[in-house]
Amino acid sequence: MSDYVPDSIPDDTLKQWIGNREQSTDHLDTALVARVAATFSKSCPKPGEPLPPLWHWAFFQNPLPGAQLGGDGHPTRGGFLPPADDRNRMWAGGRVEFLTPLRVGIEAERVSMVVDIQEKHGRTGSLLFVTVQHDYHQAGELAIREAQDIVYRQPAPSKLSLDDPMPEADWSQTFEPDPVLLFRYSAVTFNGHRIHYDWPYVTETEGYPGLVVHGPLIATLQLQAFCEANPRAQPTRMEYRGLRPLIANKAFQTTGQVTDTGKAELTAGNADGPAHRATVEFNNTEDQESRS
Repeated sequence: MSDYVPDSIPDDTLKQWIGNREQSTDHLDTALVARVAATFSKSCPKPGEPLPPLWHWAFFQNPLPGAQLGGDGHPTRGGFLPPADDRNRMWAGGRVEFLTPLRVGIEAERVSMVVDIQEKHGRTGSLLFVTVQHDYHQAGELAIREAQDIVYRQPAPSKLSLDDPMPEADWSQTFEPDPVLLFRYSAVTFNGHRIHYDWPYVTETEGYPGLVVHGPLIATLQLQAFCEANPRAQPTRMEYRGLRPLIANKAFQTTGQVTDTGKAELTAGNADGPAHRATVEFNNTEDQESRS
């Protein structure tokens, strides 16, 4: 974030959105879980089994009719989230605490609240950062707490490469983000943002060179690769941040290394440099078993 000058306080109109709340209930339906599993080419957990980390992003979506969507495919701004109609929306990053697994086929609730709104200024102009906290409860217990950082920026060319090299890694997986994967992920997460599937819109209106890979999709693949490389590890917290967009039909790698006891650093990127970075904190099940 070194591109930014000190934060400025948003005007009173935008500050009124702080404290806005929204509630959603979902059943963690097995049919949708099966579609998510197929999207990631993974085996499908059975009813009562834990939902894999970050798969909860496919649930708790409010099904708004088309008349309540904006030109970018997202819900019209000025409802739960503040108005920012002249800016493009991006998923900037977030933090997730995994307290106890959500279970497939059991009703759960998400309570969301706008907790912060900040105006910042960078090389591409004014940026409006909105932080939303989500609490997920199941069977009367808090299962996941997360904060998502959404940024609305004035239309400007996106930075598509970084000079930094990809870091040394203990593991690496390569992914080919083709348009079918992006469309299926949009479908299972009920994400109408047109930058992920609408070629004329993403290239002509928002100025990207191609379809944009979803930030949540990248974060999920990063954590999935971590879990596969470290099968004894149980993630307890993840912090992730987008550095630049990844574009469809261009392969990228998710890499990582354990940097300390119970901590790992993850990177997603390609020959153009890192695109997403994340830190994962975890417990080792082998250590837990030896103490029990």
